Amino acid sequence: MTQLATICYIDNGQELLLLHRNKKPNDVHEGKWISVGGKIEAGETPDECAKREILEETHLTVKKMDFKGVITFPEFTPNQDWYTYVFKVTDFEGVLISDEESREGTLEWVPYDQVLSKPTWEGDYEIFKWILTDVPFFSAKFTYDKEQKLVNKEVTFYDK
Repeated sequence: MTQLATICYIDNGQELLLLHRNKKPNDVHEGKWISVGGKIEAGETPDECAKREILEETHLTVKKMDFKGVITFPEFTPNQDWYTYVFKVTDFEGVLISDEESREGTLEWVPYDQVLSKPTWEGDYEIFKWILTDVPFFSAKFTYDKEQKLVNKEVTFYDK
């Protein structure tokens, strides 16, 4: 089975907004620092999903967003391949959701030089580097084993 989703990196010019997943029970991302995003709903484009998920999870409204790439996660959840559209947001407005209102975790603006020190998925360190260095466009596949270890990585970079 296939699950379509978005991964959204919000960049204020000095920091990335990361979500510390520390609130949901039985969360596959528990304890990790990740971007915001989520599942694409029926009839929704990846762009629409990204904007909706950002608004729901941060209360920020997207003004400028760039499509950065696609990442495949084979069997990331049992019997489900995840295909994720990756976006970088560099212009937005609004007031960040309060910690009490956030259902999934704690949002924090993380300075660029601290992003790679946060505990996260092995593959996410690669994505952080691509976002921070503004790689034009990429297609990747990250395969994890049952112990959440990255066992295979395939990446192609493109000129946009």
